[in-house]
Order: sequence, then structure tokens, then C-alpha cells
Amino acid sequence: MSEKKEKIVAIKGMNDILPADAPLWELFENTAESVLKSYGYQKIVTPIVEETGLFARAIGAVTDIVEKEMYSFTDSMNGDQLTLRPEGTAGVVRAVIEHNLAYDGPKRLWYKGPMFRHERPQRGRYRQFFQFGAEAIGFSGPDIDAELIMLCRRLWDDLGLDNIRLELNSIGNAEERQRHRADLIAYFEANIDVLDAEAKRRLHANPLRILDTKNPAMQDLVNNAPKLLDYLGGESLAHFEGLKKILDANNVQYTVNPRLVRGLDYYNRTVFEWVTDMLGAQGTVCAGGRYDPLIETFGGKPTPGIGFAMGIERLIELMKEQGEPATPAQCDVYLVHQGEDAQTKAFILGERIRDAGLDVVLHCATPAGAGSFKSQMKKADGSGAAFAVIIGEDEVENGVVAVKSLRDSEGGQQQTSVPFDEAVDFIVDQIVGGHDHDHDHDHVHYHP
Repeated sequence: MSEKKEKIVAIKGMNDILPADAPLWELFENTAESVLKSYGYQKIVTPIVEETGLFARAIGAVTDIVEKEMYSFTDSMNGDQLTLRPEGTAGVVRAVIEHNLAYDGPKRLWYKGPMFRHERPQRGRYRQFFQFGAEAIGFSGPDIDAELIMLCRRLWDDLGLDNIRLELNSIGNAEERQRHRADLIAYFEANIDVLDAEAKRRLHANPLRILDTKNPAMQDLVNNAPKLLDYLGGESLAHFEGLKKILDANNVQYTVNPRLVRGLDYYNRTVFEWVTDMLGAQGTVCAGGRYDPLIETFGGKPTPGIGFAMGIERLIELMKEQGEPATPAQCDVYLVHQGEDAQTKAFILGERIRDAGLDVVLHCATPAGAGSFKSQMKKADGSGAAFAVIIGEDEVENGVVAVKSLRDSEGGQQQTSVPFDEAVDFIVDQIVGGHDHDHDHDHVHYHP
């Protein structure tokens, strides 16, 4: 007797997206892509692996991501230092510079894909997570900041998400942050006994991040700390006021949060987060801001930029919290058949129906066998199909198929005998024609 092999499971913090959740993911991705397209954004796809130095330079060497969370390794073939991307902006900016994308004018870009961070897994925070993001490269005014924020609002509306609020801040330019930083360090040093170990570690390396602390014992201290908004010069203030003016004119609700600083070194001026209270500790579902210095840091010509990124898993969780939409049908038509000749006919008809633009599932044998008509009809009903098409020995002999409505709310489930060569036209007419009022056809993919 052979030894039972140990089951292999997924790596901690890296999850499978199962067929039951796929419709929600498709709904999110299709809606997001549609919204981005409606604002003139174009898709860009960058590699999952980049040089480690790209992220150290972009994100900042003294950040949690670079110090503790990146999946980095040495390429065994040539010794290169490589990293699985922990975020999307750095790769997009690298591509913009490498391919001179901004040479002929500003670009609106969007991306989606997996990111990797070695964090402690919890609800809505995983080691492989999927991000959807947009970057606007080459625009300097507050108008593009407002556009990206309003784009997000439209996405929430289209997804039916109404428990997301906008928090906004300006972190000025490097000189303004330096003056604030010096005063912030002095303030925290004067209250060193209140700082926890993490805050003490960050004090001289990245003191702005102390303002992000969740430690209850430090809340009064950070609330009374010097506020960056008070250090902004005329240009930074004018940019922030310009943004608020456009948002106000478009009835975009927001809160100015002076403690909102973002964790990455490349941000300047506008920073924003969309936050919910429905997901526990992981409340931020979308975050972004302006990063005007970044492209020059990468060796490109000085070019302004702004973008956002959203975690798809968190938004899927939020969609579930606010009422998961009904699971779409697998298909429009389920083909039931019995006997060798019937199977041949079923394959031919299945292809013809697909040619007409409908989705078809054809019943196939399992280790238990082909299945009786009764068990096949049960599968047909479970598929969510509008119709079952039945082909047995009698149908083959008479050159017909039986078409049975599975979703008819009036007068029970009706079955009609139709000549084989007329079956496609009959089914299409039933689904896109006079049968529409009888049942929900959101799943139908018919395109004449």
C-alpha cells in the first residue's frame, strides 16, 4: 500500500481566487477599467520583477517596505539584485523614462496586477495582493489632482460603495518639510519619554511616520505636534486651495487631515486617502498623492506626476460587506445529451450557438459516467442557464432538439421541439427577443 502524500497548501499570505469569487473580481476590474477609460487613461503593463535599487531609490531606503517587507533575492545566473515589486508607481515611472513616454506630452496611465510585501497577514492585508492604480505624468496643476480624486468617487458610485470617505492633506515641498521636520524632531525629543520603541527608531530617520502611529498612548502627543500645513509657502498653499476649490465646486466631500503623510519618500504637495470604517484596522482602500521629484530622482528630466493605488482585495471585501451581487450565470445554454450520436450532434450545435454569440456549457462525462437525463438536468438548472437544449436518441432520429426554458416564471418550465437546423435562431430569438420579460438576462453575452 502506497504511503499517503502530504498535502501541499498555498504560501502563508498568498491566496487563491476561487471561481465563486471570480464574478466579483470581474465586476470590479471591468468597472474600474471602464471608469479609467472614460477619463482618457491608457493601460500600461510592467514586469513583476525589477532591480532592487529601483525601489530603494523610489520608496526610500529608510521605510518599512524597503527595510523589512520586500521579497528580494540574488539572480543565481548573473548575480543581479532583484525584487518582486512591492508597489506599482516605481515600475511605471521607470517605464515612462526608459521609453520616453512623456516626450510628446503628458500621459494618463493605469495598471493592475499583483504586488508583494512580507507583512503579517490579516483581513485585507496579504503578502501577495492585487493593486489597481493610475498615474498622471507631466501635469503640474491642482486640476489633475482633482480629476484623479473625482475618478475614484465615480468608481465608488458605479460599484455601489457608499461608506468611503476622503481624507486630504498637503505635505508641501522638500524645503517646507525640512523646516517642519526640524521642529518635529525637537518636539518629539522634548517628549522622548512618551515615544514607544518604534517611534524612537524612526525619530531621526523618518519622523513624519511617527504621526501615523496607532499607539493609543501617543495620540495626544501626535495631535499636538507641529502641523506641516502651518509650514507651507505661497505656492504650496495656492496649489492646495486650488484643489479644494475644484472639489468644492463638484460637491466632493472631504476632511483635511493634518496627520495624513503617506509612507513613501517621493510624495510632495497633495496626498489623499479614501477610508472606510467597515473593514476593521485595514480602513484605507485607496491612497495616492503627488510625486513631482521622483522622475528626476530616476535620472529623467524634471517632470511632475501624481497617482493613486487601491487594493483590490479590500474593495472586494467592502463589496461583500455592502451586499454581494447575485452570482452571474455560468452560461446562457446548457446542452444535455444521451448516446453517441446525440453527443456528436450536441458538439455541432454547441459550436453553432457560440458562433451566434451565446455562452454554452456542454455536459461532459465524469469518472462516474455520462449521467442520466435527470442528473444532467439538475446540472443544467444549477448552471444558471436560461435554457437547456436536450438531444436524445428520439431527437436524433427525428432531426430535432428539445429546448426547455429553465427560468420561465409564467406557467412553469416550457419545453419546445425545434428542428435541429432552426435551433440556433429559435434560442437567440427567445433570449434577445420576446422572452426578455420572463427572466433576468444580465449574463447574456449575445452580440449580433
